[in-house]
Amino acid sequence: MKRNQISYDMNENIPNDPMMLMRFVNMKLRDRYATLDELCDDLNIDRHWLEEKLGAVGMEYSPEHNKFW
Repeated sequence: MKRNQISYDMNENIPNDPMMLMRFVNMKLRDRYATLDELCDDLNIDRHWLEEKLGAVGMEYSPEHNKFW
């Protein structure tokens, strides 16, 4: 998968807006996934893309808390 690309099936299902994306990801991490890698593998999301997208608005992933903030 290329950088800045999500798999085709997820492209329509995840929010494009960074704040909505953060809420979506954090909800999934809270309710379903123990790690960011699990979420990315299961949803076919490029982790680097996700961290760059949320990092652009000042969010970073905390493995200790298993969420972006």
